[in-house]
Amino acid sequence: MNEISLGVPEPLLERLPEDDTTAATDMQEAVGGWERQLNRVIEESEDEREAAGRILEAVERFEDRYQTYDELVPELRAWGQSPIYAIAWRTLYADVVAQLYEHDDLGEHLERERNAQLVEDGIRLQDL
Repeated sequence: MNEISLGVPEPLLERLPEDDTTAATDMQEAVGGWERQLNRVIEESEDEREAAGRILEAVERFEDRYQTYDELVPELRAWGQSPIYAIAWRTLYADVVAQLYEHDDLGEHLERERNAQLVEDGIRLQDL
């Protein structure tokens, strides 16, 4: 499996408030850290299936965080607060997941691993 390269989309950075440069820096540092961790997973894994399984765990964490920020947006609006940062982080998580699925043949491996886990979970639930 080839090395993963992730980035923060420029349009996302452009939508952040101009007077706050820390949010953009935080996002870039976070994505850089995720990239390093995922590449370490690929390097340390014995085969592509193991790497895909471990990367899928990260994808699921990103999807959970996306959901958390998505639920936070209407709550912030209800309290009269600006949801711009919650929207930005939500969008970033969704974009990182999309970047992972678009990377070489990683998307196919992730789908295969997700399907395998669904089958395993279904068999375990059936045994109850």
